[in-house]
Amino acid sequence: MELQFTTLCNLRHHTGPPPAYLPKATAATVSASAGASSSSPEALKPRPRLPPQPVLHRRRELGPIALSSLCAAMERLVAEGRHLEARDAFRAVRVGAPFTPLPASTYVALVTAAAAMREAGVAAAVLWHMESSGFEPDLYMWNRVLGMQLACGMVGEAHQVFDGMPTRNHVTWCVMMAGLVDARRPLGALALFTELWEEVGGDAALRVVVVTVRAVTALGALRVGQQLHCCIAKTGMCENQYLSCALIDMYSKCGQVDEARRVFDRMSQKSVVAWNSMLAAYSLHGCSEEALDLYYNMCESSVDIDQFTFSTMLRVFSRLGLLEHAKQAHAGLIQRGLPLDIVGNTALVDLYCKWGQMEDARNVFDRMPSRNLISWNALTAGYGYHGMGHKALEMFEKLIAEGIAPNHVTFLAVLNACRFSGFVEEGKRIFQMMTLNQRMKPRAMHYACIIDLFGQQGLLDEAYSMIRKAPFIPTANMWGALLTASRIHKNMHLARLAAEQLLAMEPQKINNYVVLLNLYINSGRQTEASTVVETLKRNGLCIHAASSWITVRKKDNRFFFKDSLHTQSSEIYRRLDSLLKEIKQLGYVAEENELLPDILPDEQKTLTIYHSERLAIAFGLISTSPSTTLRITQCHRLCRDCHKVMKFVTQLTKREIVVRDGSRFHHFKLGTCSCGDYCSHSRGSEANSGLEKHGFMRQKAVWFDIAWRKAC
Repeated sequence: MELQFTTLCNLRHHTGPPPAYLPKATAATVSASAGASSSSPEALKPRPRLPPQPVLHRRRELGPIALSSLCAAMERLVAEGRHLEARDAFRAVRVGAPFTPLPASTYVALVTAAAAMREAGVAAAVLWHMESSGFEPDLYMWNRVLGMQLACGMVGEAHQVFDGMPTRNHVTWCVMMAGLVDARRPLGALALFTELWEEVGGDAALRVVVVTVRAVTALGALRVGQQLHCCIAKTGMCENQYLSCALIDMYSKCGQVDEARRVFDRMSQKSVVAWNSMLAAYSLHGCSEEALDLYYNMCESSVDIDQFTFSTMLRVFSRLGLLEHAKQAHAGLIQRGLPLDIVGNTALVDLYCKWGQMEDARNVFDRMPSRNLISWNALTAGYGYHGMGHKALEMFEKLIAEGIAPNHVTFLAVLNACRFSGFVEEGKRIFQMMTLNQRMKPRAMHYACIIDLFGQQGLLDEAYSMIRKAPFIPTANMWGALLTASRIHKNMHLARLAAEQLLAMEPQKINNYVVLLNLYINSGRQTEASTVVETLKRNGLCIHAASSWITVRKKDNRFFFKDSLHTQSSEIYRRLDSLLKEIKQLGYVAEENELLPDILPDEQKTLTIYHSERLAIAFGLISTSPSTTLRITQCHRLCRDCHKVMKFVTQLTKREIVVRDGSRFHHFKLGTCSCGDYCSHSRGSEANSGLEKHGFMRQKAVWFDIAWRKAC
């Protein structure tokens, strides 16, 4: 009655339209109510009705035929890989038949689906249905349940199941240990192996031993791996190929390449997996020549290369500059009908970018069936290092337009492109985009790029301001960029400041002393230069002779300063002398007062025309056809005088020359270089005019900023 009274009071004071749950009044009701109201002022209104309550339907139980159909449907969906649909069908089974046991094949399918989706909730639901329905799993089913729990991250529950199993076989141990290794708990896997070894000794199954080797590899425990190898050798299991490949990988990851090669050589039969494991070991530790020799042996054997072989060897070809070898391997792969995956295609793009084949890199990129962010980063960085800043920015815009969020590597590639092409305004805008994004704050490498960009344009105050405003301690790369810019623009104050910081941070790095020494020599400050030389001698440092090499007819030809070891030395020097005479007639004037990177200090006052890169160019001119592009590789920075010589050589011979030095690529063509002559002077306003020439105008920035925010 209290509830009714409250409702009536609310109705009495209600002035709006009647509630929706009240019945509509008819004409007779309205007239009767009016009469009653006139005769009796205290007459009550009709009693309100409560809103209709929803009808609770009883759970619809599934009959045997419907349940059998659902079980068959779930098994078919799992076999077709449609795990989400199988999960939805299982929900209907849980509602309609929560206490009815399903066939064992259906439970196997559900366990497979839960493990594939890696959903702990689905795994728990399958286990609950097994228990509530009274289903009694056998050993095979318990092993499958164990694998499902480990795949879904239910390590604690898996331990409970493992400990509660009445019987176990080698599959049980293998599944449990492999799951722990995949869950990054290799110590737990080793503890289980120790327990198993105490029970069965040398009768442990081969698969269990392979998983144990994987656990040792994940730990990087060399001593444990050697002890395990001894136990394996005593049991006579070393002849197995899978175990041998696991041992090769273990020794490789532990830094013992020679031991890995001994295991490889002892194999009586070597599969493609064994060859790939050994090639990957050599590639991982930078043993490129050994990897190349092993690759030749593999090609001579009856084993065919696969995609993994090609992806591994691409890194080796890239380090050695063997473009023709990479092209031949790629062609062989296509002839066998083995298309490259996304990893192989990305490695091929990176290879072409590193060796100046930008058109080939773009063709491979455009033909890729699918791309990831690494693929975009590889091509963008390649354009940047080759001085094609406008194309790098185009790739960056396409990346954003496709809705892909860039990462720190992407921004580093774009900032490098702006640095090498002199795009100051674009570099500022992209750096500002990073600072405004809380998830993409600039790191030290990004600061070093923008500092070098400012330094190229002579904006030394802005460059030094970036170092002072950095939210962290400035790194050596940041001070090094400021030192290089200060040397080029002859700002002694900033150069000395940067040099002091660098020498304090990296006292054993010879390049810092060389840059400072060049600065003093160019400024005529011989006393300070002598002090730097004395410091070098006191610290036991010396400037080692650098080298340059060129590949002609698949053979590397290496040259040092004033080198006379080559079989064609006399012909090379005659061609170089005539070449220098011809370019002097075009206006070439030699640079002076520079410490050259491939000449020892005692030889600085001798002839400076026989630099290693010049000898390589002269050899290339006499050894190749007039239409061949010369590709020179060197680990030191290209000096200003050699940079000028190469410009005149391309103007004279109409040849293209691509030089990969210690910092970047230089594309020389018809008297110009892709670096914009940053080796000798600042570009100034030329870069900004080039920016507008390629269409990167300010009005595009608004659309670009909006698209970038959407992608992130």
